[in-house]
Amino acid sequence: MPLETLPPSPALRRYVPDVFSYRRRRTREVLVGKVGVGGDNPIRLQSMTTTDTLDVEATFRQSVRMIEAGCEIVRITAPTVADARAIGQVKERLVKAGFDVPIAADIHFSPNAADAAAEFCEKVRINPGNFVDTKRFAVKEYTDAAYAAELARIEERFTPLVLKLKRLGRACRIGTNHGSLSDRIMNRYGDSPLGMVESALEFARICEKNGYRELIFSMKASNPKVMIAAYRLLVERMNELGMDYPLHLGVTEAGDGEDGRIKSAIGIGSLLEDGLGDTIRVSLTEEPELEIPVCRTMVKPFDGRDAEPVRPETRLPKAKVHCADFYSYARRKSDYFDAGPLMIGGQQLVRAVLRAPATMTAPDLLAAYEAQLKKAQGADPEIVEFDVRDESWLARFKSVREELRAETSRLAFSARVEGDLPLALAAAESAHVVCWATPAEGEYAAYLKALKDKGVVNLVEGEDAADARRLEASSRYKGVPTIVSLRGTDASKLLQEYRLLAAYGASSPILIRAPREATAEEQVLRSATLIGGLLCDGIGDAVLIDADLPFVRNVELVYNVLQGAGVRVTKTEFVSCPSCGRTLFDLQTTTERIKKRTGHLKGVKIAIMGCIVNGPGEMADADFGYVGGAPDAINLYVGKECVQKGIPFAKADDALVELIKTHGKWVDPA
Repeated sequence: MPLETLPPSPALRRYVPDVFSYRRRRTREVLVGKVGVGGDNPIRLQSMTTTDTLDVEATFRQSVRMIEAGCEIVRITAPTVADARAIGQVKERLVKAGFDVPIAADIHFSPNAADAAAEFCEKVRINPGNFVDTKRFAVKEYTDAAYAAELARIEERFTPLVLKLKRLGRACRIGTNHGSLSDRIMNRYGDSPLGMVESALEFARICEKNGYRELIFSMKASNPKVMIAAYRLLVERMNELGMDYPLHLGVTEAGDGEDGRIKSAIGIGSLLEDGLGDTIRVSLTEEPELEIPVCRTMVKPFDGRDAEPVRPETRLPKAKVHCADFYSYARRKSDYFDAGPLMIGGQQLVRAVLRAPATMTAPDLLAAYEAQLKKAQGADPEIVEFDVRDESWLARFKSVREELRAETSRLAFSARVEGDLPLALAAAESAHVVCWATPAEGEYAAYLKALKDKGVVNLVEGEDAADARRLEASSRYKGVPTIVSLRGTDASKLLQEYRLLAAYGASSPILIRAPREATAEEQVLRSATLIGGLLCDGIGDAVLIDADLPFVRNVELVYNVLQGAGVRVTKTEFVSCPSCGRTLFDLQTTTERIKKRTGHLKGVKIAIMGCIVNGPGEMADADFGYVGGAPDAINLYVGKECVQKGIPFAKADDALVELIKTHGKWVDPA
């Protein structure tokens, strides 16, 4: 059918030329030592040491492990001038050992440490939220004159470093953290992506005023939605200002294990799909050399990826519903209707569609429900999808459906049919949702009439957005409740197609189907990028991971992605920093220990932070915080408020549990 033209929309056109096709953002090249960042260079991989910087030998050994794993820029923290000088010794040892890899000094609070680090390091990272400020969470109204006076104070303190970096040929990363915005920014812009962007631009203007442009920017947050919005807004503002600086991507305090990888893939991967990002770091609460393989897998689909032509405006219809805001989260509006025991679409929960293995029996499904589904979802029903390829597959589906007839209050059944019309109609007799994956044009009308008569939902699957829209239009015209989805084998091509599908204008619920990947790590990262990236754009009413995994493992992965995207909470969420030389306790063992004590508290968010750099700020996203306040002393937070200080480390875990109980969030483990 003909499609109406979609007029150019500022919301869709500002930060990238086209949200419906891939094109890497063109930036200036910034040299970090001999490593070029931006321009025509590949996406660079970096990590950060976790050792005490003053322990030169340990920091050197860990840096070597990172470099051997493929780290292209090594970052080391420098809380003091003495630490900055110790980095010089580490650098000297690396060069003698034959490792000519650039070093970046990580600076918080201390301009003097930054000045010293510039002598030894190819790049200095400064945090505009605390470079010349301390964070007090002070509420203060700034007049324009008072605000200008603050900026003048910053310029006076920052300019000497700028001039030194310029003279020595060093690079600078202006790295904003959501958790450490200055009180000045907080009081004028709030705890927002806009505040993060303006915090960085205040410092960038000082650099440009002094003719210094060897800058890289980052906008990190532990919440992928905030991080994504901040980077997009930054690029829009840089475009307006004629700036073309490279971007360093990262989700800060992502955590460990699969959860940390998923949150990182959602934030970093979705921006890489936008064509943004010139260097990345995955912040895991693990040994830093373990971050590099994750980075490598994440950037693999993008290094050398060809630019796609901007889609002609005539391809896009007048939008009846928004595709996405892209700067702030708002869920796409869609129809909603019953699918067996559940409702899908509208403002209903984003549903999990779970693939049943070919050998799935009714007892298997019930056991999996009790072991994983019920634990995670409580009383919320989900959809289980069965393949129906011939009469024997149909018989298996019907047998399971019949044995579980009494379970229809908690399980909906979907049949994905690859066969002829009689097979599709026979499957519809036992299903709440049917996807006829191989529809015959001449028989599609008869198929739709049968679904309408039976009250069965039609799940249409297109090769691309235009094909899916055509099938969806036919189904809706016949009055059949319709879910729309895409099939494909290349996840990197699907995100833009799902955006286009959402922009076509129909309001059917969208099922995001992540394809099967070659390795377990690729499955986790690319499923998270596709599903999580779209969910953070507000697109998607149900999700499915078409992976060759055991059923319970598939369920676990689906729920982990939903939680990482912030749309379904099915377990405790942990925000934990990756550790560095500032950390006052062992992050890895402490995080593991606290998870064992509190990991059964569904819906509770706990932040475990090694020091006070980002700790207090990241408490804003957490219910409870466990923060290193001094050697052998822990501070406990409720939200942003520090409620207990100086708890001996040996007693801190028990104190955290008691705090959770005091606030009515504790339940005993099953």
